[in-house]
Amino acid sequence: MSGFVKNAWYVAGWSRDFGEDLRALEITGQRLVMFRTLQGVVKALEDRCPHRLLPLSKGKRIGDTIQCGYHGMTFDGDGRCVRVPGQENTPASAYVERFPVEEWHGIVWIWMGDPDLADTAMIFDMPEFSDVGWHAHHGEALHIEAHYLNVAENLVDPAHVSFVHPTTLGSAASENVPVHVSTAGDVISAWRWIRDAAPVGFFQKFGGFSGNVDRWHYYHLHLPSTAVIDFGSIVVAANCAEEDRDQGVRIFALHFVTPVNADYTIDHWMHLRNTSLGDEDASAQLDGMFKIAFAEDKAILEAVHQSEQQPQRRRPIRVAIDKAPTVYRKRIRDLLAEEATEVLQEVEAPSFINHD
Repeated sequence: MSGFVKNAWYVAGWSRDFGEDLRALEITGQRLVMFRTLQGVVKALEDRCPHRLLPLSKGKRIGDTIQCGYHGMTFDGDGRCVRVPGQENTPASAYVERFPVEEWHGIVWIWMGDPDLADTAMIFDMPEFSDVGWHAHHGEALHIEAHYLNVAENLVDPAHVSFVHPTTLGSAASENVPVHVSTAGDVISAWRWIRDAAPVGFFQKFGGFSGNVDRWHYYHLHLPSTAVIDFGSIVVAANCAEEDRDQGVRIFALHFVTPVNADYTIDHWMHLRNTSLGDEDASAQLDGMFKIAFAEDKAILEAVHQSEQQPQRRRPIRVAIDKAPTVYRKRIRDLLAEEATEVLQEVEAPSFINHD
């Protein structure tokens, strides 16, 4: 599937990633230059001078402006040209495109589409970010040489865990446990419980469980590519109901999947947890385990991407466990089709009369 959903908020990075230095990025195939102003506001501009097309990230920061490194044309944080050396006027065409940026919960979000449609209400949020009973910890950025759709659909696919993560997040005990799927709402969800089974490696180390547990995996995919994985464990004797998961050791692994281009994706990952609040040693321990598990995903996804580049004599098959990924692909196709078409406003006295 070609193209990227543009009218969406993507994660450009953590707040800590942006300082006063110019930083070059690529998101949805668009090259950007980003920096934090002297007042602390993150700006994002097209990384290409309109004169000779040198990337502005190769230029110089002067106050809250960027001076092109080729002929000195200078642009402010809104993309306006404020100086053309050797002449008094600045042509109307002397500007670079500006991209809306918002910063919430230590995360920098960028809107890659029509700026008039950039609605901050569409930025992903969870009540646990502001809940004193939860600890939020920003992780790292996983760089994956694969198409973002493969990365995102992997994050709404509990079935792969038993095979890709047999010693970290899964085990053979879940191989034949049915996966439940819901696609009725805006969020695509897939989940399953594994009852009265040995704890997986992750919760042996972090949760301290030794005997059998009830454990769960809930995968929630928010379009176009933000995933929330709700997973945890609780002692079998608790007989935990699905809605009482907070009684156990519960973790939300958040994946902000940002398409760089057709062959490269960045997964900014973090977690929220209801235990070991404020304990940075626990955060480091979790980071270490997550990095092992996510490296397992990276190896699989990059191998799949390489295989996709080879000639194929027949189409890949889909099986029962693929319901959520299949719906996800269709919704992305629908969004791409919607963005590719301009819907004109209703006109007065149209010559076309609709009887539906």
